Amino acid sequence: MQTHALTPLLLSAALSALPMAASAADDATFSVRMLTPEAAQKAVNAALAACRKAGFQVAVAVVDRSGVTQAMIRDRFAGPHTPGVAADKAWTAVSFRTDTTELGKATQPGQPSSGLRSIPRVAAFGGGVMIQGGGNLMGAIGVSGAPTGEADDVCAKAGIAAIQADLEM
Repeated sequence: MQTHALTPLLLSAALSALPMAASAADDATFSVRMLTPEAAQKAVNAALAACRKAGFQVAVAVVDRSGVTQAMIRDRFAGPHTPGVAADKAWTAVSFRTDTTELGKATQPGQPSSGLRSIPRVAAFGGGVMIQGGGNLMGAIGVSGAPTGEADDVCAKAGIAAIQADLEM
């Protein structure tokens, strides 16, 4: 009989522990918003189109918020080095959460952050731009092959503009 009398008490104690367990689980995980492959592809296509319109043959890469390449395209006459450089520019922008034009200024010789340039894959010159939406860093886009980093930036921003409305939802 005593066992049956304890059952409601034990059940009550077990049920009262559930909110604490759920709270601990909430603290142990988090949710993130990620670009879809379709959005990444739309961005690289728009950036490529912008560069073509300006007369530039380039490669364009989009990486996700972890720096993993999601989409890549190389125009037919873009240099063989451009796909790797485009991916590195995007990776750099998302890794340092800074557009590469700004990172290039901050890492000039003699600056406190100049050592960042010695890290493999760091591309501290124009053409890598963060992709943000709804207050979240979603990834980055990198463009390589235009005559200047500023021109690469213009094409990268055109790629972001093509998907920006979708990111704000």
